[in-house]
Amino acid sequence: MKIFIWILSIIAAALIIFNATKLNMEALFEGESLTAVITIVAGLCAILLLQILRLSKKIETLSKKRQ
Repeated sequence: MKIFIWILSIIAAALIIFNATKLNMEALFEGESLTAVITIVAGLCAILLLQILRLSKKIETLSKKRQ
């Protein structure tokens, strides 16, 4: 599970970097640039959720060790 989370995080980071190259700072909320902004936000949300999952698994492991 740990490797799966890291792989998905790397893929999400790669999507963020790729879409950052598609941004047009002149017209940030128009056309292809809007799609890139939405995808960047989605990638950031995915990374955040994956890190929450990773931390919850770590807490679960620690709580099982204490019992």
